[in-house]
Amino acid sequence: MALKKVSLSLIMGVSAILLVWSCKHEIPADSNGGSGNGGNNPPVSSTCSPDSVYFSQQVLPVFVSNCAMSGCHDAGSHQEAIVLTSYQTIMSTGEIRPGNPNNSKAYRKIMDPDNNDRMPPPPRARLTQEQSDLIKKWILQGARNNSCQSAACDTANVTYSATIQPLITNNCQGCHSGTSASGGINLASYAGVKAKVDDGKLWGAVSQVPGFIPMPQNGVRLSACELAQLKKWMDAGAPNN
Repeated sequence: MALKKVSLSLIMGVSAILLVWSCKHEIPADSNGGSGNGGNNPPVSSTCSPDSVYFSQQVLPVFVSNCAMSGCHDAGSHQEAIVLTSYQTIMSTGEIRPGNPNNSKAYRKIMDPDNNDRMPPPPRARLTQEQSDLIKKWILQGARNNSCQSAACDTANVTYSATIQPLITNNCQGCHSGTSASGGINLASYAGVKAKVDDGKLWGAVSQVPGFIPMPQNGVRLSACELAQLKKWMDAGAPNN
């Protein structure tokens, strides 16, 4: 009789564990190995709509550059169990609620007026208004795992203000700006960017030449078009235009 009671208790305990496990709200994986909203490697649209925000090209670089660094929300550090390195982890641990930015944890932290609670934390700068608006619009549009790469790449009209500065802001300044700039490299100004162009470190890092620390980090790379535009600008003498 005692043995039967022990067996019954064991079965009930295992059943309870299985019940709790089955109730965890996780984003289901699809055949692409990512989330149910397109996976981590969505099909790339050949046309880019100016009215749409694209996760791969516009949203992910902002999270990786500003949040997913060592000591914060990369896979190794995962502060507060939050990892912001991919679509799946941003949706799940960042608690993104498609269509509802104000109920999305990551967006609320970005917009928190309290400097002690906001993300990124001081001494790092807040996201720019343009970056926070971009993330809000992406969530309002359904927080899709979308990607686009226009067949047309404009390398004829490349300027620092319209082409290079936004590229640096979204992909690099999260780590390389302010008083705590990583490696002492500050890319928040034209002078800082030009200095790294002149010593070869900017191109070596973003084109991921062996011997250079690849940038951006966490597996994100500049697109072929972005690299072509950057190279065109540098070959022209990297003017402040």
